Amino acid sequence: GPSNREGASKVSLLKKVPALKDGDFTLAECTAILLYLSRKYNTPDHWYPSDIQKRARVDEYLSWHHANIRANAPKTMWIKVLIPLFTGQPLPSEKLQEVMEGLSTSLKQFEERFLQDKAFIIGSEISLADLVAIVELMQPVGVGCDIFEDRPRLREWRRRVEDAVGKELFFQAHEMILNIKELSNIQIDPQLKEQLAPVLMKMLK
Repeated sequence: GPSNREGASKVSLLKKVPALKDGDFTLAECTAILLYLSRKYNTPDHWYPSDIQKRARVDEYLSWHHANIRANAPKTMWIKVLIPLFTGQPLPSEKLQEVMEGLSTSLKQFEERFLQDKAFIIGSEISLADLVAIVELMQPVGVGCDIFEDRPRLREWRRRVEDAVGKELFFQAHEMILNIKELSNIQIDPQLKEQLAPVLMKMLK
């Protein structure tokens, strides 16, 4: 795809999205991009607090997130939509169950260790930690795995994030994720299927 075209490696060494090009400066990896943008545009302090301990709490969550929430939540989308789309074959239900069990463990830790009884991850105001968390947790929702339904504390946190961001902007930002099932109806180039199918399967191992 476009990420393999000449020049992609000049923005991202791994030729993957997201990647940022800001004038002559290039940067890869979503967390690094978020932190760069928050500093460059002098965003309101609550997003990435100047208080050293509050900022450390954001960093703590971002470090934990990648090996836990991010390691499980997006896999629901791959299992239910993307891998069947590229391979032409549904994955066994046991694979989804395995991922959901791992995600459930991560969500329990998220609620008990990070959210606790606070409005947001680091306290009374929303931060980059909440944005990074919610965008991953909306992916299971988009494929019919409503992880918020039986978790009232998590559900209330999501509602507060929606309100803080603004409902219109929140759903605009997640529109593609929430409509991901529509991809099942598109036609994929056979050569692209052949190239990507083994790569996608490897991602779940």
